[in-house]
Parts: sequence; structure tokens; C-alpha cells
Amino acid sequence: MLKKPETLFVLGYMLLPLFALISAIVGLTMILGGNKIAGIIVLIVVTQVFTFGAFFALRKRKAMLLEGPDASH
Repeated sequence: MLKKPETLFVLGYMLLPLFALISAIVGLTMILGGNKIAGIIVLIVVTQVFTFGAFFALRKRKAMLLEGPDASH
């Protein structure tokens, strides 16, 4: 699944940043709602997982595109 640049594009530029934004909003809402410990965990752990996942997908996509089209098969 992660062998196509198109899939990595969708993950790196669309889905994972969107999930990071949503989890940051959820974490801030939890903190403001009084559930501080769980909100901090969501902000620190979950948001960072999605953010680093997006960076990983973009780096892998860039490396695949630099290899050339015939090297991916």
C-alpha cells in the first residue's frame, strides 16, 4: 500500500495533517473542559504521532520520486 507515490501524497499532505489538527482540537477541548491529564496526553502523544507520520510519508514519497519510475517495481 505504501509503495505508490500517490498514496503517500494523500497520507502526507491530506489525511495525517487533518488527523493531527483534529486531535489537537480534541486535546484543547478536553483541557478546557476540565480533563487536563487526558487532554495533555492527546496533545503530546496523538498529535505528534500524526505529525511525524506525515513527515515520514513525505520523506518516503520524495525518495521514491527521486529513484525514478522504473525503480519502484
